Amino acid sequence: MKAMLAGFVLIGAIAVGSDFALDYAGFSAQERNSGAAVRLN
Repeated sequence: MKAMLAGFVLIGAIAVGSDFALDYAGFSAQERNSGAAVRLN
């Protein structure tokens, strides 16, 4: 039970850490999908 709980906590920490790291590196969905030719209605 302790190993499973530790695994879930570790998965959450990896997910949060990778989200911050990728946003910092410029790989956010907003930056990847937007450009000068985007039309907003």
